[in-house]
Amino acid sequence: MKKLILASAALLAFGATAHAQRTLVIASNNSDGAPLAATETMVAAFEAAYPDISIELNTINHQDYQDSWIRPALAADTGPDVAFWFAGNRMAGFVENGLFVDISDVWDAGGLHDVMASTKPSITFDGAQYGLPLSFYQWGVYYRPDVYEAAGVAVPSTYGDLIAACETMAAQGKSLFTIGTRYKWTAGGWFDYVNMRTNGLQYHVDLMLGKIPYTDAGVTETFNNWAAAVDAGCFNEGHQNLSWQEGQAPLINGDAGSYLIGNFMVPNVPVETKDALDFYQFPAIAGKDFALGEDAPTDLMFIPSNAQNIEDAKTFLTWASSKENLDTVNATLQQLSPRADATMSDDRFLRSGAAMLAASQTAQFFDRDNDPAHAQPAMALLVEFMLDPSAQEEIQEELEELREEVFGAL
Repeated sequence: MKKLILASAALLAFGATAHAQRTLVIASNNSDGAPLAATETMVAAFEAAYPDISIELNTINHQDYQDSWIRPALAADTGPDVAFWFAGNRMAGFVENGLFVDISDVWDAGGLHDVMASTKPSITFDGAQYGLPLSFYQWGVYYRPDVYEAAGVAVPSTYGDLIAACETMAAQGKSLFTIGTRYKWTAGGWFDYVNMRTNGLQYHVDLMLGKIPYTDAGVTETFNNWAAAVDAGCFNEGHQNLSWQEGQAPLINGDAGSYLIGNFMVPNVPVETKDALDFYQFPAIAGKDFALGEDAPTDLMFIPSNAQNIEDAKTFLTWASSKENLDTVNATLQQLSPRADATMSDDRFLRSGAAMLAASQTAQFFDRDNDPAHAQPAMALLVEFMLDPSAQEEIQEELEELREEVFGAL
């Protein structure tokens, strides 16, 4: 395996010479510890099973990959043979523009239609499959019971209890939640949850699809509820300057009690912090009578239309779809396999997440359910709101202007 790790999103030149002697070029956004290890292990196992195929693994910084690498890479004359991306609306535009290869034959060859039935809709367009789901994971509240106990707060049963717990901890110079919003998307997670708890999952999905104006009374109520959390001191100071990883520090050192985040955080914190953590579902708002929606993003691999070695790419994806490989990958990632016959991990966070998701309705995530042209500037506005809730009316109006630009007038 030839490995290249890029610190930034410099566009790689995928020319014909890169594919001499049956080389398969894979572009990966799995630049952090556990995802990088899972990807390298998967590649090494495939090369052992197919010694006549050599893999060139090019790893790009995760944030750069999605912000500035993928679009020019897919539009170039030649591209990687396999790449990583996200299910749902984040792939829809690429599929509509003919940039993803139809891999329905991979689904047929792997017998995946039944065993991956739960994630199949998120990668299916006009009846064809365009991605291979690798993993999905729960979002929720990862918290330190010792910090809660020391502050005199309990796991909140309702959103009102959460606000009260924020006020209690803020009075002690600490925050109930930590967050890092430098890259904006973590603010999108908070909007997802407050909106799903305020208006329900279907309303949230329709809003993401541009079917509801951001000046709607339901959205106003969502922002009012979120403003209550900001005003109660729920969040750490200076979060706009922190990446999501840097946002872990207050949780690690005990200055914050919780992090609303995906399960990918768990392998990223020190072992002693992991051992001190527990997990709970983001609480309901009292008086709201609907099923709780949850974010459960799905990560995938696909074949770009400008790939040079599609035959071996399909061989790789068919092999990668096996129960054995996905069990191994997700054991390293500490995430959930999309296969119904997957071996369930004994990890307590995954077991809690799997049980929660089995009883819930799911969305992907703010920037995965949304159109990217709306999601990126919208998330910047969400961070602005967290910093200045008094600008709510202006921010809702700007969000609506963005919605009209991207989705059209209602």
